[in-house]
This record gives sequence, structure tokens and C-alpha cells, in this order.
Amino acid sequence: DSSPARMAGNLGSTVAPVSSSLSRLQALNGLFAVYKKQGPTSADVLNALKEALLKEAGVQNPNPRKRRKQSLKMGHGGTLDSAASGVLVVGVGNGTKMLSTMLTGSKKYVAVGELGKATDTLDATGSVILEKDFEHITRPDVEAKLKAFTGDIMQVPPLYSALKKDGQRLSVLLKKGHKVEAKPARPVTVYNLTLLEFKPPLFTLDIECGGGFYVRSLVDDLGKALSSCAHVKELTRTKQGQFTLQEHALHEEQWTLEHILQSLQCCSEGELEPEPPEAET
Repeated sequence: DSSPARMAGNLGSTVAPVSSSLSRLQALNGLFAVYKKQGPTSADVLNALKEALLKEAGVQNPNPRKRRKQSLKMGHGGTLDSAASGVLVVGVGNGTKMLSTMLTGSKKYVAVGELGKATDTLDATGSVILEKDFEHITRPDVEAKLKAFTGDIMQVPPLYSALKKDGQRLSVLLKKGHKVEAKPARPVTVYNLTLLEFKPPLFTLDIECGGGFYVRSLVDDLGKALSSCAHVKELTRTKQGQFTLQEHALHEEQWTLEHILQSLQCCSEGELEPEPPEAET
């Protein structure tokens, strides 16, 4: 990079030629998947990814939350709880317009549930609010109950969720001490539900479901159906749309332009109509 161009970049009013790697980055269009580890929110992961890419492109002190300056358009296709890990589909450039198909498409999860304890968040991050016996529950009992949760079912989303009330996330309102009413039950689809392992109090489920489905609600409802209670101890999203954890999810050390170029999927699967060009105003 020639130093005059770099210098010019520091003068606010001067339009400097951006470095070639930044222009390559800004020319990306499509979808790819990253691995989200346990702990950070999905938004945190997206910001860390942006920061890594902008840094690699030579942007000094990139702030991923300031969208205007770096004009790197990115979004993710469906929130994973901070305590969950697995596939997070990312749209870049025009790919962000394709994310809605990810939200509604099928997803696969492996969930480890714990019987005998219910929590306020329905997962291990919450406080235990109820303890019940689970010694009466057998593997055939669980398998029999799973049938009732397969197909088109009605489900009440968890109180602690990314769903919003008056523009604020329910989970944020609850943490601030506000009273929050449960959202009404809504139709969701479960394509496949299998019990992989049963070692009381723990059990492992393999789940394939459609959009808007909450694994935490399923495990909570299942606990009740078994005359006990349960919460999600661990949750991993193994597949979202055509992206699988094994084949497609880029781990943090692979968050580079080259890796993304290799794994970027442009509007594939023929499910996307090209958008009409926007009229210039």
C-alpha cells in the first residue's frame, strides 16, 4: 500500500483509494457459516467476525458497531442463545437479503436435557425454580412422549428470549425487573425428534425443526409431560439450511477473507428470486 494513500485515509474529507483487501471484502456477496462457541451472544460473534476481517484488511481500530465508516454489510440468520453453540449462518453484502430464508428453513440441534430441575430461563444459565423426582422415568417413557412433540405442534416461546415487546428484548426487560407476560402459543414444526441417549438425570435429543422453534420450550414441556421437570443443560445447532457444523462452520482461527471466499455460497439452491433493481431517487 503506498503511503500517500494511507495518509490520505486519515484525512476525513479526502476520499482515498481503499486497500485492495478491503475492497475485496466489501465486494463479498453471499452466505457462509461460522462456529459460535458457548458464551457470547450471536451479535457478539458477528461483531468479532467483522472486527477480525476489517483488521486483516488493514483498517485501523475497526469498530464493528459503527456501521457507516467501514460499510461492511453483515447479518446473521437466526439467533443462537448465548449458552448455545454451533452453526451461525452469516450473510454478507447482498447475502443479507437471503437471511430470511435461513430463519424459516430447517435447523438441526443436539440438546442435552437434565431431568428433575426447572430453571427460570429454561436452560443452565438460569436459577433453579423447581425440583422434582425423576426416578420413575424410563427410556420408553421418554420415547413415547416424544411422539406428541413431533409434527405440527403449538408451542409457547420462553419468557427469556430474543423476542421483543415494545421494541425491547424480553430477556432484557426481565433482567431489569419488569413483569413480562408469556407470548401466546404459536404453530411450529418438528420434522424429526430422536432420543440419542438416556442416562438419568441426563438425556440427549436429536431435533430437526422449522423456524421459530425453541428447544428450551420443548425440553421444559417434555419434563412436565413426564410428571417431572427439565431444563436444557447443553445445546448445539448442528445444521442450518444447507450449512452443517462439520462441513461448513468456520472456527475463529478461520475468520479470514481467504477462508470465507472458499466457503461462500452465492444464491444457491434456486430458492431466491433476484431482487428487482432499486429505483434511484
